[in-house]
Amino acid sequence: MRSPSCGVPDRREASVKPALAEITLTASRDVVRARQAVARILKERGLSVMRITRFVTAVSEIARNAIVHGGGGHISIYIDERGAYLRVECRDEGPGIEDVTLAMTEGYTTGKGLGRGLGGAKRLSHGFELRSAVGQGTTVSMSVKL
Repeated sequence: MRSPSCGVPDRREASVKPALAEITLTASRDVVRARQAVARILKERGLSVMRITRFVTAVSEIARNAIVHGGGGHISIYIDERGAYLRVECRDEGPGIEDVTLAMTEGYTTGKGLGRGLGGAKRLSHGFELRSAVGQGTTVSMSVKL
C-alpha cells in the first residue's frame, strides 16, 4: 500500500545525482551514523540548526523503525538534480505494514512507543512518502528543502 506523495521528488520521476551516502542499518550505532551523515550534509549547505535538528529527528525515527520493525535496512541520501532538496530513502525487507493509513494515525503503535514516529517524521519533513507491502518490506522517502 502506498501513502500519498507529499512533495518528495520521486527517484523514478526526477533525476537525482548518485547517492551521497549509503548506510546499512543493523543496530543503534547505524541510526547515529545516518543522523550524522544527514546533519553534516545539511550543515555544509547552510541550513539552520533548527531545520537540521527537525529533519535529522525524522531520519532517526525512520531508521530506528527499519531496525526495530523491519529487521534492519538501508538508507540512501541524495540531492535532487536541481540541488533544491535533500532526499533520504530508507528501505527494509521486513514484514511490511498491513494498514498504512492506520500506521500513520497519531497515537497508533504496534509496540510500546507513543505512536508518534511515522506521523512525526512526516511533519518534520517537507516531503514524505511511505510504500509498503505485506511480506515485502517498507520504503520511506522523505525530503527537506535546501
